[in-house]
Amino acid sequence: MKSAQPAQKDGPRINEEIRSREVQLIDHTGANHGTIETTAAMEMAVAAGLDLVEIAPNSVPPVVKILDFGKYKYQAQKKAAEARKKQKVVEIKEIKLRPMIDDHDYQVKMRSMERFFEEGDKVKVTLRFRGREMAHQELGVKLLERVKSDTTPIAKVESEPRFEGRQMIMVLAPR
Repeated sequence: MKSAQPAQKDGPRINEEIRSREVQLIDHTGANHGTIETTAAMEMAVAAGLDLVEIAPNSVPPVVKILDFGKYKYQAQKKAAEARKKQKVVEIKEIKLRPMIDDHDYQVKMRSMERFFEEGDKVKVTLRFRGREMAHQELGVKLLERVKSDTTPIAKVESEPRFEGRQMIMVLAPR
């Protein structure tokens, strides 16, 4: 049987976990000391009463910095939380139309589409044909072309109008 692998620690290596023989050192004031031995860097960190933290492990030699690791970890958490807060989930809103839609109804639908685009959402325009309306599909194509031309300044077509059974579907995304 194999022995269990040591648990991989997430985050940067600190103090004795740094394995390389030489490191590029930046002290707590921000001054670059160049390439020095890891033991000497550890002694400087202990003398300052701080931790030696590996900032760039993939460079040769690895870059380490003398700083308070608890404070560093806290700042990283704050930065990640701020990034999550600023994230916007793009939703797809649906607008349903009919081929013989009246002018005022069309304007109401267009206003709600504009509001969706301002909020950063995508809009799925569904044009449903009922009964004999299937015989006049050109009216539906014309209506979707009108929607496309009316929304050109604020939106771009993500998927062109296409038929799915008795309905035509087009997806628009904000610019």
